[in-house]
Amino acid sequence: MTSAWSPDSWKKIPAAQQPTYQDQRLLHEVLRQLSLLPPLVTSWEVDHLREQLIDAQEGQAWVLQGGDCAESFADCQAESIASKLKVLLQMSLAILFGARCKMIRIGRLAGQYAKPRSSDTETIDGVTLPSYRGDLINRADFTSTARTPDPLLLLRGYERSALTLNFARALSEGGFADLHHPENWKLIFVSENESARRYQELVERLMHALRFMETISSTATSEFRRVDFFTSHEALHLGYETALTRSSVRGTGFYNLGTHLPWIGDRTRSVTGAHIEYARGIRNPLAVKVGTGMTTDELTRLIDILNPNNAPGRLTLIHRLGRGKIDTLLPPLIEHVQKLGARVLWICDPMHGNTIGTSGGRKTRRFDDIVAELRAAFRIHRSLNSRLGGVHLELTGENVTECTGGSSGLTENDLDSDYRSIVDPRLNYEQAMEVAFTIAEELASEP
Repeated sequence: MTSAWSPDSWKKIPAAQQPTYQDQRLLHEVLRQLSLLPPLVTSWEVDHLREQLIDAQEGQAWVLQGGDCAESFADCQAESIASKLKVLLQMSLAILFGARCKMIRIGRLAGQYAKPRSSDTETIDGVTLPSYRGDLINRADFTSTARTPDPLLLLRGYERSALTLNFARALSEGGFADLHHPENWKLIFVSENESARRYQELVERLMHALRFMETISSTATSEFRRVDFFTSHEALHLGYETALTRSSVRGTGFYNLGTHLPWIGDRTRSVTGAHIEYARGIRNPLAVKVGTGMTTDELTRLIDILNPNNAPGRLTLIHRLGRGKIDTLLPPLIEHVQKLGARVLWICDPMHGNTIGTSGGRKTRRFDDIVAELRAAFRIHRSLNSRLGGVHLELTGENVTECTGGSSGLTENDLDSDYRSIVDPRLNYEQAMEVAFTIAEELASEP
């Protein structure tokens, strides 16, 4: 790391996973325009999230982080956004009954438009083109024009993020999230299955509890009429992130005001890399994905760089190890963090370590693998007197067929029925609710 940090100090270091633009002059002009546009979030909101994450570290709150693997500009629609909020609200209600503590809801939302790729290029039928890196950078269609990185898409991504965030704020603040009216959260395609029945029972118990509280207090409980809803995305495109990094008007330092919680992915978390150099200087709470290649030495250096003062609420570690490896790889990492005395929040991502390919060329995930890794995470943390403080999921409020298994019994033959993801497979509504009930059961069994 360089000794002096600035929002641009990362430019002195090679940066992984960055697109190559043909028109550098246009790129610089777009980034200049972005730097002048209003921020998407405020430093007060960011600090409020950090305070809540401190509660999660201390076991007084639980984090539900979820949303699309990669947002698309085409899905910036009222029903699509509302569906994501609905499933997160329903999941958080189910988990709340197990956790018996406040929920922190964080969407992979309003900015998750860029995705890292394992290869810079893709070859189909002998034709090689740049890989699709998300709508912030290029397009998914396999044509030379679509796959050429376009700086103007950065402005489009900012605009779509602003529209999404504005609508999400209006819903969460304007009565949509009122616990007195959970009927607002219904999804029109949901059938009468076991998850739906269990959820309805929770709603009825909640309504009885609210009526009782308001009867004995003689006043309405206003805190149940709205929820805090935060946004997150992978801080991948460093030019875009830098353009939205601003000095706080309060003089408290620099914040990434394009999101509340930026995270660094497993492919860009090199301790000598540009992404870590950028992240170390911003005041946002930070998350880092911890994959199978993470060593204890690397973990020590990451913690030292990103949270040198060991401040609470600053650093979240999201382990994504896979069902088959979590029992071997996670315990040494937890024990090492405990030995360091580092203040971190542990979150489990049971999605990314369980991606497989089908015989037909689709990417999918087995529901049983996802649940097994999640249950293993709870078990391992408990056995080491550690605390699992949240979950990170790729999910949608739509009735898609992208992950196999679950109560509906989806198989590989069902995937083509409604496979919409342009990158990674997501849990559909029913599968997401099953995961929520699993989490509630695990939390209810904790001492």
